[in-house]
Amino acid sequence: MSVESVRDYFKTKNMDVSIRFFDDTSTVDKAADSLGVTPGEIAKSLVFKVKDGYIMVLVAGDKKIDNRKFKDTFFCKAKMPNRDEVMEVTGHPVGGVCPFGLKNPIDIYLDKSLNAYETVYPAAGDINAAVKLTVKELEELTGSRWIDISQNSQNKQIHF
Repeated sequence: MSVESVRDYFKTKNMDVSIRFFDDTSTVDKAADSLGVTPGEIAKSLVFKVKDGYIMVLVAGDKKIDNRKFKDTFFCKAKMPNRDEVMEVTGHPVGGVCPFGLKNPIDIYLDKSLNAYETVYPAAGDINAAVKLTVKELEELTGSRWIDISQNSQNKQIHF
């Protein structure tokens, strides 16, 4: 069902995007290996609880979220929902979460770390599915706002 909602989403946007399936892309490293790309080119979709509900942040796969930057941007601590909450909110399983074909509307943000790449690979609604998009296409498809919440080497990090 989740992959179908992603396919339907791309159809509504008049985009012919090929969803690629692999043995296991449930982690950044596994996805990068399967796709033959660097971990940074994997666009991690992270869901957080915030005061008013939930948000999704897409970040380069080799980056972590900086606690201070998150709090300064969203005026609350970064809290990750459990697997059941993620599935209920997005309609996608953890490992397959993406900003396409969401079950419920949530605000989506793109972290500036994605700008290091021309092309990125977000999941596509299943732990074994991904799509290839340019960063510009990702921005246009999601209508997201750009933020800066990824860590620098000297900053405290949240590890995922």
